[in-house]
Amino acid sequence: MELVFLGTGAGVPAKERNVSSAALVMPEHQGEMWLFDCGEATQQQILRTKVTLPKVKHIFISHMHGDHIFGLPGLLGSRSFQVKDEPLTIYGPKGIKRFVQEALRSSNTHLQYPLEIIEVEDGAGYEIGAMTVTVRRLEHGIPCYGYRVSEADKPGTLLVDKLQAEGVEPGPIYKQFKEQATVTLADGRTLNSADFIGDAKKGKHLAVIGDTRLCDAASELARDVDVLVHEATFMDHQAEAARQFHHSTAKQAAETAKAAGAASLILTHISSRYKDSSQDLLVEAQASFANSYLAEDLWSYTF
Repeated sequence: MELVFLGTGAGVPAKERNVSSAALVMPEHQGEMWLFDCGEATQQQILRTKVTLPKVKHIFISHMHGDHIFGLPGLLGSRSFQVKDEPLTIYGPKGIKRFVQEALRSSNTHLQYPLEIIEVEDGAGYEIGAMTVTVRRLEHGIPCYGYRVSEADKPGTLLVDKLQAEGVEPGPIYKQFKEQATVTLADGRTLNSADFIGDAKKGKHLAVIGDTRLCDAASELARDVDVLVHEATFMDHQAEAARQFHHSTAKQAAETAKAAGAASLILTHISSRYKDSSQDLLVEAQASFANSYLAEDLWSYTF
């Protein structure tokens, strides 16, 4: 899987950073792509990456502030020029359905593909193919949600050498070992399939934390994930401002990653006040959690 960061800034677009959006690219799942937030000019950023609108099947919106949603109507309309029957589902807080429907209606935009809009609630869970998406409400000035994406474990590989040692030669019978609990051979022996299947490959786990104060819900979503994407709007010396405006510091993001047992942390939602000193945010995070990264627009991370 790969995360492609389309916008990593906070509040308003800047020369160095567009506003919030990231894409999850999944070549191992038919190349499907998901978006997390869709700030202004997200589709312009997409044109400079491997992300393609026909492959975007699900969009997850954290909250209704403009820097996270103003790019959505235009992107939906542009997608309609490229696909006719590829459905799209939007997940987001209460109000996202009205926002999208009113924007499309007032602009006389008619989509050529099925669109479903789901307004999420705290604790909701969704099964999407091999993925489970868990939703938790964070602590922001308006309802804001974080998302955990959990990939199902993949079956282990067939232990061909072990089968051949039992006299089971390659053929259609191998498929039975993958699909059945036991297999009866031509000579009458019955073998347990589990004895001939390697260990399952652990699925990938990702948490995307939108705008929030330090909170337990973020830690719960991030428990043992491969990657935690977390806002870092302030530095620690401005922790009181972060609390006042319902945001986090880079240090708090790192503390969340450490407490949750995350494997890696990616900082995003960077304020333009740090346009010349953004590396200071990374230094601050790495002091508490070494495996921290600072997202930049159009940067990608494979995990």
